[in-house]
Amino acid sequence: MTVPGERPPLVLASASPRRIELLARIGIVPDRVAPTDIDEEPKRAELPRQLALRLARAKAEAADAPGALVLAADTVVGVGRRILGKPADAAEARRFLELLSGRRHQVHTGVALRHPDGRVTHRLVTTILAFQRLTDQQMAAYVEGAEWQGKAGGYAIQGAAEMFVRFLSGSHSNVVGLPLFETAQLLRGCGWLRP
Repeated sequence: MTVPGERPPLVLASASPRRIELLARIGIVPDRVAPTDIDEEPKRAELPRQLALRLARAKAEAADAPGALVLAADTVVGVGRRILGKPADAAEARRFLELLSGRRHQVHTGVALRHPDGRVTHRLVTTILAFQRLTDQQMAAYVEGAEWQGKAGGYAIQGAAEMFVRFLSGSHSNVVGLPLFETAQLLRGCGWLRP
């Protein structure tokens, strides 16, 4: 139980090392990391941005952290209405790269904050990117490097795939997995983070 006027503990409902590293960049160290296990399958006709926000809220609500402030996020890569999840294997990672090659796509991250009283506040952040047209050799080398494993859209912008990005509009940290400006705004809005 939180004493009035005292800052509640901050729980990160994610096991992502990238999110922990991003928070550390702005001086935030969660009191506890408590990943949640929820069904991440898109619903019928669900758009990428809707999925990102729904999953972030679901993760925040599912965390077992009474009296704490729970931060959760989910990142979804979309090409139009199509959702590119985490590739199941190298062949799917290659298909994702073929789809992204030479065209624009969006990275949506839902960020949700569950307050100790159960309220949930949230933000949805979208970054637009365009990859250069990729050669067969570039795609083969990237897939062989296995950096795509466990990554939405089959790539990690904080790694070798950054050399493919010819255009980016919006938050770079959003593409990594947590938009820092909006996350800080949420934490300031509830008084947890000082201005």
